[in-house]
Amino acid sequence: MMPLTPLLGAALNHLLQGAEWARLRLRPFAGQSLALELGPLSLHLTATAEGLFSSQGAAAPAVSISLPASAPLLALQDVDLVMQQARISGNAEFAETLSFVFRNLDWDVEADLAPLLGDILAHRLVSTGRSLQRHLRQASLNMAANLSEYARDEAGLLASPAQMQGFSQQLLTLRDDVARLEKRLQHLERSPQP
Repeated sequence: MMPLTPLLGAALNHLLQGAEWARLRLRPFAGQSLALELGPLSLHLTATAEGLFSSQGAAAPAVSISLPASAPLLALQDVDLVMQQARISGNAEFAETLSFVFRNLDWDVEADLAPLLGDILAHRLVSTGRSLQRHLRQASLNMAANLSEYARDEAGLLASPAQMQGFSQQLLTLRDDVARLEKRLQHLERSPQP
């Protein structure tokens, strides 16, 4: 067992403590194990009767979830991106429950910071962080659009939508011409030879 397993398990349980709905969904799977692989990290957890996870017990995993090493960065953008990249195998019902819980589990950062920093400072830090996240997301979208425009218009590496439309039209015309040629050839084959 890796030394990070108890730490990651505790962090996950902390999130579950604030989500009664998630614990209720996990309770029927008490005793079933989960193997989570994130790049070189491997985490083995067992669901408890309280709807939490324990790092104790080495039962064969009922569900295995393999995430790419880039999952933490993808999670900053959108949790759904992480779930799309996940490879899940094992018990379908447990896997579906885990997927729903992980997709909808939310960390109340402000509530965790408030006892340490005070309510006002915690609120301002979280607001600033969310604003920064929105700006970074918009900046990355703008950069992608600019790179796409450069590759299409300046460098000529990509075709423009008008060029793609013209190419599609040419393909359709070629398809129709080939179909007419085939019909003519069939007609010539059937006609009597002199």
